[in-house]
Amino acid sequence: MFFRNIILFALPEIHRLDLETLEDVLSAHALKPVGSLAMQSRGFVPPLGNGAYVQRAGHSFWLSLGGEDRILPAAVVQREWQAKIAKLEDSKGVPLGKRARSQLKQETLDELMPRAFIKPSHTHAVIDPKAGIIAIDTSSLKAAEALVSKLREAFGSFPTLPLQTAQSPRAMLTRFLLGEALPENWFLGEECELTDPAEKGAVVKCLRSDLASEEVLAHLHAGKQVTRLAILADTQLACVIGDDLVLRKFKLLEGAVNGLENTNTESVEDELMARFALFGAELARFYAIFAKAFSVSAKAA
Repeated sequence: MFFRNIILFALPEIHRLDLETLEDVLSAHALKPVGSLAMQSRGFVPPLGNGAYVQRAGHSFWLSLGGEDRILPAAVVQREWQAKIAKLEDSKGVPLGKRARSQLKQETLDELMPRAFIKPSHTHAVIDPKAGIIAIDTSSLKAAEALVSKLREAFGSFPTLPLQTAQSPRAMLTRFLLGEALPENWFLGEECELTDPAEKGAVVKCLRSDLASEEVLAHLHAGKQVTRLAILADTQLACVIGDDLVLRKFKLLEGAVNGLENTNTESVEDELMARFALFGAELARFYAIFAKAFSVSAKAA
């Protein structure tokens, strides 16, 4: 629908953030083409592909970190490097020393990089100042931290903190699957991951399964713990909550998207903005319940 996977960070004291400031800061740190001798470049790009660097719907801001990475396979570098070594050793009649080999490898890289393919990338994020969170469209902590790091660089200071729960998320998910009451209008989905807490313990993945079945519960009674659990929230959305608090397979359901059919969208941009507005509203509603259910708070760095 919009974001597929979500990593959340808390943004303490971010409620004063305004559109104009955000636009000015991000546009001043826009993506620049990767240099001829650089492997990558990172910077902000317009989330709609052109125009403003920030889009707003309600109290949510949508931004995007763009990237350019040179694709230079190690096997190609190795082949060219070894060919140069062989040619020099043949002409000189003596083996090259370690320092000469190292210098020749750098020269090889410098020659190949301008000819390497460039792969573009985008990582989207939504900032909700009212909820005090930033939601990043990825399941990779490395990618999420790269976006947060770029925001810190752009603002000079951008207090972004990981979430923590009063109790172990794994313990909470396990109790939910064992029958502890879920938040109102939340229901179990048909997917879970069960892990033996012992080092290198067994992992059981259940897909399209009745999670209340004796077969699933037998794994819990044998000592396994829930590390991922599918949840349906009302008829609005579904996701898989992990013990790392990452929301995977995040999807708005018919109950949420039916209203889009009556939305007057005359362009692709209008449709994307309508989807963004719906996503921002549903995410805020879900997060309020999620944070209460897991006693979520910000953790000091």
